[in-house]
Amino acid sequence: MENAKPGQVILSLSCEDQIGIVHAVSGFLVSHGCNILASQQFDDATENRFFMRVQATYPPAVGIEDLKTAFQATASTYGMSWTLSDMEVRPKVALLVSKAEHCLNDLLFRWRSGYLKVDFAFIASNHTDLQPVAEAHGIPFFHIPVTPDTKHTAEAQLVALLTEHEVELTVLARYMQVFSDDLCRELSGKAINIHHSFLPGFKGARPYHQAFDRGVKLVGATAHYVTAELDEGPIIEQEVLRVGHDYSPATLSVAGQDAERLALSRAVQWHAEQRVLLNGHRTVVFN
Repeated sequence: MENAKPGQVILSLSCEDQIGIVHAVSGFLVSHGCNILASQQFDDATENRFFMRVQATYPPAVGIEDLKTAFQATASTYGMSWTLSDMEVRPKVALLVSKAEHCLNDLLFRWRSGYLKVDFAFIASNHTDLQPVAEAHGIPFFHIPVTPDTKHTAEAQLVALLTEHEVELTVLARYMQVFSDDLCRELSGKAINIHHSFLPGFKGARPYHQAFDRGVKLVGATAHYVTAELDEGPIIEQEVLRVGHDYSPATLSVAGQDAERLALSRAVQWHAEQRVLLNGHRTVVFN
């Protein structure tokens, strides 16, 4: 243990704004032998809410569970919603896809290159088109067909897989199915979707044909948490690209796909790094 390296922990929290929060958090960490490496905070004066993210080292002799137990008293005093986790522990992520593969391929590339520090528990789809991609990466693949008559059964199968694999985040990487209200509530704050525009614009079918018909000069994408209100969840990230009058629906689609994969990959990474805190219908994102 003498030569063991200190671990690194991330503490993210939110609570009603009040005097002494920063002092209490930093004092707790120092009293447990932790060294603060980075600290960010935001005071939402409109909602009287305080948000904070701290990255710190902790001594080898102190276990992460011991820190969690000890911090509970401070959290209770200030009424905090909080998470505290070891940076070496990768969150388990499930990927849901249909037929489009640009978002899936981008996430897998970043994961394989070591930039996206998560573990993909499995890939599930209502089609089999992308099964070879999953197999090529050694990731379990599950085909879950969905029809109006089997939607309830399909969602129950998905929930069983999420539970079995202890999934912490579900990513809809162009998964072309709408979750039921019950499933949205169950995955609240734990499921990220990508939308093909700046919400709430160009909803429904053939979005890039709609964009072409309106002569848009910008295309974008929005990554957000899934809620029962379709495509209305708290926004995590948005990406925009400039396009010209000579773009066809096909070239608009290619530009839009670039925006989708960038926005989604950032949102997944920031969530995995505990940089995203819910603030009602909005988010606080520490970069």
